[in-house]
Amino acid sequence: MSTSPVTLLVARRAAKGRYPELLAWLHEGERLATDFPGYLGSGVLAPPSGDDEFQIIFRFACENTLYAWEHSASRRAWLIRGDGLFAEPCEHRAQGLAGWFGNPGQPRPPRWKQSVAVWLAFFPVSLSFNFLFGDWLGQFGLLPRVLISTLVLTPIMVCLFIPLATRLLANWLNPPARPRPVPDGLPQVR
Repeated sequence: MSTSPVTLLVARRAAKGRYPELLAWLHEGERLATDFPGYLGSGVLAPPSGDDEFQIIFRFACENTLYAWEHSASRRAWLIRGDGLFAEPCEHRAQGLAGWFGNPGQPRPPRWKQSVAVWLAFFPVSLSFNFLFGDWLGQFGLLPRVLISTLVLTPIMVCLFIPLATRLLANWLNPPARPRPVPDGLPQVR
């Protein structure tokens, strides 16, 4: 089993008329995960306007800690309580940044696009953090300043802003395939 952090991406489409209950249930699962060893963070992403599919992200220190949470009695009880709240469940496990860029079986975008997406998420959050806490952090030396800022910003970035940025930039990161034009004189397949 792996010793690097593991992310579990879960999509749940709200059952008809159960939207508020599903949202409350997802947040309950998020709170439940915080009690488990190896838990690094989680977040619930609401669907865009006109959609009803929520995404929840769970991040654990390694495959073993995720496995312990996934097979726990408290998680099983939580899943039973959620019965009937959602339709079309979908789960995907990823390690490193792989889970943020593309779906399984799809080619990943070029590394430069991945870098731009991460930077677009990180820059405004880092700027805001430094604007709000820069004066207070200024009293510390370089090492404590960097330690504090990375301790605060890493879970926020991993659980919220990078997934949000990749979702917002999905069409740019993985543009839909366009049909190629047929040269003149060749028959078109219909």
